[in-house]
Amino acid sequence: MSPARVGGDGLRGGARLWRAVRVGLNAFAWGWREEEALRWHIVACTLALPAAWWFGQGGVERALLWGSVVFCFVVELLNTAVEITVDRISTEHHALSGLAKDLGSLAVAAAIVLATGVWAWVLLGR
Repeated sequence: MSPARVGGDGLRGGARLWRAVRVGLNAFAWGWREEEALRWHIVACTLALPAAWWFGQGGVERALLWGSVVFCFVVELLNTAVEITVDRISTEHHALSGLAKDLGSLAVAAAIVLATGVWAWVLLGR
């Protein structure tokens, strides 16, 4: 990698942070507009994060509840990135493309199972 590519755009400090925030917000807006699964995860986060604060007894429980919800959202973001990348490469049907998308969906399902288990363990284990 050439030195010119290190750091990407050459921004430093606050300018780099501000650019990262802008890019992130643009991606968030795109996801809300274009991806139904992301909308569902955003709605779930909007409901579950305050509930986690309410139901969690102490910092550890709240962190587990919050973390499991945010983890689901992060995995959905990564799954969406995989799907977009696969579609960018080719929209033709290919077994490996389908497998990549299916594995991304499986990762989302596993994250949801994990979150469900954490919530059940915390809330029913009292």
